[in-house]
Amino acid sequence: MSLIFVKLYYCLFILISVAFITLLERKILGYIQIRKGPNKILFSGLMQPIADAIKLLMKEMVLYKMLNKLMFMIFPLFSLMLLLLYFMIIMYKYNGGMELEFSMIMIMIISSMGVYIVMGCGWSSNSKYSLLGSYRGVAQTISYEVVFSFMIVMLFLPSMGLNFKKMMLIQNYSYSYLLTMSLFFLVWGVVLLAELNRIPFDFVEGESELVSGYNVEYGGILFAILFMAEYGNIIFMSFLTSIIFKGGSMYFTMVLIFLVLLLRGGLPRFRYDLMMIMIWKGLLPMILLFCLFIFLLQ
Repeated sequence: MSLIFVKLYYCLFILISVAFITLLERKILGYIQIRKGPNKILFSGLMQPIADAIKLLMKEMVLYKMLNKLMFMIFPLFSLMLLLLYFMIIMYKYNGGMELEFSMIMIMIISSMGVYIVMGCGWSSNSKYSLLGSYRGVAQTISYEVVFSFMIVMLFLPSMGLNFKKMMLIQNYSYSYLLTMSLFFLVWGVVLLAELNRIPFDFVEGESELVSGYNVEYGGILFAILFMAEYGNIIFMSFLTSIIFKGGSMYFTMVLIFLVLLLRGGLPRFRYDLMMIMIWKGLLPMILLFCLFIFLLQ
């Protein structure tokens, strides 16, 4: 029973963290644009996420006649479930999740399932803008997942396993692993932004082209759930990057979250065809050369 309460506490903590990540992003964008951002609701805007959550929960859930209603409602819940599964793998039995033998494989499987949510939300909406956003999401995922898979294999190769605990231990004494990390970090950052659908790779939600992308027909609590899943992924992927490159440092995790949010205020959206060219003709050959180099070092 106590274990159930601990897991519920973790889930609640994650969801509250997501709420305040949105506040941090709005504050960062505000100061970039030389304004204050949210600053009215209790303690200079500190409770703004709570007010936004209450507003979304009170909104009427509009279900149009054209919708595939069952799928339309299931996919947002599925996205939240995948987010919580991410964290449960890391925190399985308190801290022991990192000791699961194939924890990284499980995370890769869950990550690849995210594209079904994007596709399902767009398809069930029966809207051309939603569907176009979904198509883009599928093509984008197929592209960067290839690079992502190669990088995972190479980063975990020195530890001879797909276990986070072994990887964190080998960081203390393997110079070849430190060299591998330094070579891969920049490419990993690009793949991370593509995974999170963040600027400059937010083609799934391109407002200037697709209104709001795959979630254009969502409102109220369903939109809030999709929003929580998206920002929860930022927290998780930043933590995962911290484990791989910095031994799980929470300070490094917070810096990464800040940088991901900061990029939205400073970068334009990439062109879709240029992203495809960059991944298939740039990043993939580069990562294959890195793989060859690492194999020669072993």
